[in-house]
Amino acid sequence: MEQKIIYSEQLHVSVTPSEIVTVLGSCIAVCLFDTKNKISGMNHYLLPLWNGNGLKSLKYGNISIERLIEAMQAVGADHKNIEAKIFGGAMLNINEEISVAPRNISVAIDMLKHYRIPLIAQDVGGNRGRKVIFSNEDGSVYVKYSK
Repeated sequence: MEQKIIYSEQLHVSVTPSEIVTVLGSCIAVCLFDTKNKISGMNHYLLPLWNGNGLKSLKYGNISIERLIEAMQAVGADHKNIEAKIFGGAMLNINEEISVAPRNISVAIDMLKHYRIPLIAQDVGGNRGRKVIFSNEDGSVYVKYSK
């Protein structure tokens, strides 16, 4: 089975049997799965919202989630079959008042509600990083925590 590693400010969509892998701290990965067509997609974003300055980069949650949905639909995903799982948003030994992690989590949840995509699982927050492995064979996700 093919394995695709994505990094911050990236997304990947797969229509063939594969796993998408990323490592997260305060960042968020949104995993989308079309249950009928077996199309999967994952993004990895750093910051919650693009404020209109500079480029509409995938490092911003609102841009990254929108582009992920568009990329899945471009290869045949049907919006009514898509389910979501979100991961990340850890507080990694930093000041909670300035951390982007809680806002990153909120953006993922709010964007999915806006697009009417059901959020069926989440593993967010805490104080440890995560390695996320997402399979499009059945939409399963394996999470390994950092020590």
